[in-house]
Amino acid sequence: MRAAFDVVVLGEVLLEIATRDPIADGVDARLGISGDALNVAAAAAAAGADVALCAVLPDGEVGDAIHARITALGISDRLLHRRVGQQGLYIVHSDPEGEREFSYVRRGSVGSTLSPADLDADAVRRAGAVVTSGIAGAISVSARAAVQAAAAASDRFVYDPNFRPRLTNAATARALLHTLAPRIWLATPSHPRETTLLLGADTPRAAVAELRRLGTRNVAVTCGADGVHVAIDDYTAWVDATPAPLVVDQTGAGDAFVGTLVARTVLGDGAERAVRLACSASALVVGGPGGASSIPTLERTVALAEAGR
Repeated sequence: MRAAFDVVVLGEVLLEIATRDPIADGVDARLGISGDALNVAAAAAAAGADVALCAVLPDGEVGDAIHARITALGISDRLLHRRVGQQGLYIVHSDPEGEREFSYVRRGSVGSTLSPADLDADAVRRAGAVVTSGIAGAISVSARAAVQAAAAASDRFVYDPNFRPRLTNAATARALLHTLAPRIWLATPSHPRETTLLLGADTPRAAVAELRRLGTRNVAVTCGADGVHVAIDDYTAWVDATPAPLVVDQTGAGDAFVGTLVARTVLGDGAERAVRLACSASALVVGGPGGASSIPTLERTVALAEAGR
């Protein structure tokens, strides 16, 4: 029997076209490979976990390039699938402060064909944790079913609501979160938008209370540059965000937090240390362009966390 993965991530990989100027003819752009699932998986792998990504890639040269990037990031390709279809992408414009505007081209993408049949039931069941998001749950009916199947099979199911109004509406996203809540081991909603729209909670503490009422075991409410309110097992605390040494592009900051937190928890770190490392990874990833191009090494993450203390 093959060894179990520490972390399995479920979702869609996207091409990323990033510009420093508003989108227009002739604007210089950088081509990258990103998407929340890849960013989370890359952060978890950099944090020391043995990670697999369950996703669907296209046949041909584009799929080959994405496949190569996934393995270069230290992520196992054992759960990847290849089939004929159109690769999804997004265009992101980042201003000098790192704020972003996104335009997506993903409807009918090959990644959105993900379904329960693509899950390796044994790998999901035996993984230290299985991570997915509301994005995966919104890109198609079949992908939503895959998210629900993963939740049913995993004892440590991690869910980031990642509400995207261009993909779904608040009522649908709320319904999915409430359906999954009793199976969620760790939820990572953001405040204030997701806590308000999906949970009817106007404070991080109220969001924790509502999710626990719904059956979720652990919660980390991310509050952007302010910090995170954590309620994991017996550890409940407000943790200030780690100041970013450099801000180039905020894409992937939340994904780095989730991936690092899950990896370090599965690998045995206590909640306080795992959260502080996750905050440090989030602060470092914004120092470069794109969601997965600036994932810090564990050594850099630890050094920043220790300096902050």
